[in-house]
Amino acid sequence: MSTRILALDTATEACSAALMLDDDVLLERFTFAPREHTQRILPMVDSLLAEAGITLNSLDALAFGRGPGSFTSVRIGIGIAQGLALGANLPLIGVSTLAALAEGARRQTGVCQVLTAIDARMGEVYWALYQRQAGVWLGEEREAVAAPEALASLGASLSGCWATAGTGWQTYPTLFHHEGLTLVAGHTLLPSARDMLPLALQHYRHGGAQPVALAEPTYLRNEVAWKKLPSRG
Repeated sequence: MSTRILALDTATEACSAALMLDDDVLLERFTFAPREHTQRILPMVDSLLAEAGITLNSLDALAFGRGPGSFTSVRIGIGIAQGLALGANLPLIGVSTLAALAEGARRQTGVCQVLTAIDARMGEVYWALYQRQAGVWLGEEREAVAAPEALASLGASLSGCWATAGTGWQTYPTLFHHEGLTLVAGHTLLPSARDMLPLALQHYRHGGAQPVALAEPTYLRNEVAWKKLPSRG
């Protein structure tokens, strides 16, 4: 049976939405829009649905980029996803921003080992080592935030060919560099909703869709502060 999933992401400076129809047909919208997520994301969603000739109610699930990423941007994305899902009575699927980067790098390079790193500001990066085995990305449980220098010893323990993905590599070009480690530029600086869709479909098929009330962000830094945020602003 075919599956229809809408994915949206606002976790970084990028703003994107993508629609999966019948498990493989894909429509997408992507733009670089710092501080304009709230103005851009809903028109993207409307445009995709219009192009496909369907409504939200005909979808099976809605996926959102749950971070890590910009504190405010992640919050915007989950809020919009919850609003859309509530209105259409859809379950939600949270997709890791770093996992989406890994999928994007694999799509562009074919490499199934990816070093993902997002510039977290304040001299730190959000990072994870992702490896694809039997069609599944492994590494989400190791996502963390750290200073670049703290990752040097980890790089020494790696070998083989790895693709790189994320803005962390643009800010700190020497992350993980070590003899015996071959790095391939993944050409994926920012996550895209299109790369969330294969991950979301996998979650959906394995019971990973959740009620709206259970949707949660992944921020990795200042988890307590998230709960103190006002509902607007």
